[in-house]
Amino acid sequence: MADSHDARTSSEFVRALTLTDATMLVAGSMIGSGIFIVSSDIARTLNSPLWLLITWIATGVITVLGALAYGELAAMYPKAGGQYVFLRESMGPLMGFLYGWTLFLVIQTGTIAAVGVAFGRFLGVLVPSIGADRFAWFPQADVCLSIMGCDSPAKAFQLGLSPQRLIALISVWVLTAVNLRGVKEGKALQTSLTVIKTAALALLVVVGLTIGRNADAIAANFGANLAGSPPVGSTLILAFGAAMVGSLFSSDAWNNVTFAAAEVHNPQKNLPLALLLGTGLVSALYIMANVSYLNALPMAGDPNGVTSVARGIQYATQDRVGTALMESVFGPNGTTLMAIAILISTFGCNNGLILAGARVYWAMARDGLFFQRAGSLNARGVPAYALIVQSIWISLLCLTGTYGQLLDYVIFAALVFYCLTTIGLFILRRTRPTAERPYKAVGYPVLPGLYVLLAGGLAIVLLIADKTRAQAVAGLAIVLLGIPVYFLWRSAGAPRSSAT
Repeated sequence: MADSHDARTSSEFVRALTLTDATMLVAGSMIGSGIFIVSSDIARTLNSPLWLLITWIATGVITVLGALAYGELAAMYPKAGGQYVFLRESMGPLMGFLYGWTLFLVIQTGTIAAVGVAFGRFLGVLVPSIGADRFAWFPQADVCLSIMGCDSPAKAFQLGLSPQRLIALISVWVLTAVNLRGVKEGKALQTSLTVIKTAALALLVVVGLTIGRNADAIAANFGANLAGSPPVGSTLILAFGAAMVGSLFSSDAWNNVTFAAAEVHNPQKNLPLALLLGTGLVSALYIMANVSYLNALPMAGDPNGVTSVARGIQYATQDRVGTALMESVFGPNGTTLMAIAILISTFGCNNGLILAGARVYWAMARDGLFFQRAGSLNARGVPAYALIVQSIWISLLCLTGTYGQLLDYVIFAALVFYCLTTIGLFILRRTRPTAERPYKAVGYPVLPGLYVLLAGGLAIVLLIADKTRAQAVAGLAIVLLGIPVYFLWRSAGAPRSSAT
């Protein structure tokens, strides 16, 4: 618990993260359950092995370009809060608050809730009694939000508690407790789990490229049907943008290491390196994982097929492509192995997100834009109160059952903030030309400009496409709702000192 009434408090963060730890925080926050699942939906949307690979390659390029641009900002402002600080310094406190507001409301906490329930779901593979059916709920709370275009029970609130949600809650509380003990404990768990799950993902790649190779799948995917039958013209552009939603979220959270910048050794050097090494490593593994899928499983399959190979990538059971690959090689044991790998992956992913997110709320509190007590550190040098407030909100999101929808609604807003933060790099080059820049963005202004164009273009596509328009508008609404909240919060009390 927070040491709010304990005289033994710390006035500064503990610099305990080495380059290896920072890199593992980048990679570990990125690798969750998405890479093992979303390729199935991408395959159905684009209906082309070639475009499946292009989607992941484009995602990797966009992610690394973003990391290169953020490296300069991280080296300039190696402070707790990271991206919040970048936006505050380049565009003012309102823009910083809107980012922190959206991060707390859905981006960070919604992701943690979703990954937590994914943890419960895959634990259910090993322990069948851990199901998704609610055993405690309020029927009157199962309402539909018409403002979000909800027209089916699947899109309604489903408030209540299920075995899987209970596991999600327990996992969040356990990880919060670990991080309350100190950054050394949090980073030890993060580094260990990231090494294990990165090795597991690499093993999946090796299995698919060697003993899992399927001659029929290779002929079908890499032969005359490589191009497949994707949509054409403008429809392809819109479909491609919609397909990238899954791959981008599977690659998201790479910026989280900047949130914990105040705890990194030699941050001016190590933060840019960690961003590049972490995003480069994970992007390469993601691309190779999809090559592996295409080597072992046919792109198109039979939705009613009995075996994993017969169902193919498009119709993998519950979209679990990684599990389908392992089943094709190891049979039922493959399901167990994959479930264990995903349990480790999701647990490690959430540890990184929980560790990093609280640092943003600490920085906001120091600026008078969050609960005042969240701006203090406990005796172990961690923002205990911020960690606890974060865990409470995550728990509520787990109970609503709307975490997956919240992620959909915030995709557009997340891309907008990535664009704005990179535009902030250009602003700071102009407004603070003499500021110390231990690292300068590679390829400036071309590569950062290209990142803004690519990420911004994708945001526009999401706003136009029928499949994603409602979610994009809702994401924008969440951001704009923060404007009156900002002025109310500012009027309630004077800002404190800037984050350090």
